[in-house]
Amino acid sequence: MKTKQNVVIKGTKDGLTLHLNDKCSYDALLEELKEKMDAVNDQENGSIISVTVQAGNRYLLDEDIEEITEIIRKRQNLVVEQVKSNLVTVEEATRWREESEIVSYTGRVRSGQIVEVPGHLLLIGDVNPGGTVRAGGNIFIMGKLRGMAHAGCYGDDAAVVVAGQMMPTQLRISRCLNRAPDRYEVEDALETECAYIDDSNQIVVDRLQVLKHLRPDISTFKGGSYSG
Repeated sequence: MKTKQNVVIKGTKDGLTLHLNDKCSYDALLEELKEKMDAVNDQENGSIISVTVQAGNRYLLDEDIEEITEIIRKRQNLVVEQVKSNLVTVEEATRWREESEIVSYTGRVRSGQIVEVPGHLLLIGDVNPGGTVRAGGNIFIMGKLRGMAHAGCYGDDAAVVVAGQMMPTQLRISRCLNRAPDRYEVEDALETECAYIDDSNQIVVDRLQVLKHLRPDISTFKGGSYSG
């Protein structure tokens, strides 16, 4: 009966992928990994090979990843590009949840005040001149935006800003910046609008109705509340 391999090496156009058995003991895995790496090193002496490690459902501590990486690095021609796993840490799961969550804030953001959330922000109130709202995702303002808003502040180019009255002193989405045009002087003529980055990498302010076509993935979020 053929024994299952703990390390399976597959060649790709980008180098090698090492598939690690996630059912065997860690010591058995390391022992076979050393043997396989010696064989690869002998066959490919002199040429640099990029290596991707796929750990499957095995949970690896930082020191485990470093130990596996070091075994591969000792072979002079092998370079570890990344170590992948099907599992996520508690910290990663918490961060993903925060970044996808919509946080509601009720009240006026006054001059000098800054409201920042890691995910999406729903503001039920106004942003006064001198006030600032920032979000890692989208910003929805059920009121007047007369201060500064920065959506996608961690680099999300797909983020949007929606406001009942769009009169910002400064508007930012990801790395793009736009100042308010003169047409925002007549407040009574304004309606709910949205701002987004277009194909030319510029911030565009348009009617709210275009949002469902531009960002069809925007839906109802489960959220909490913000206390600042």
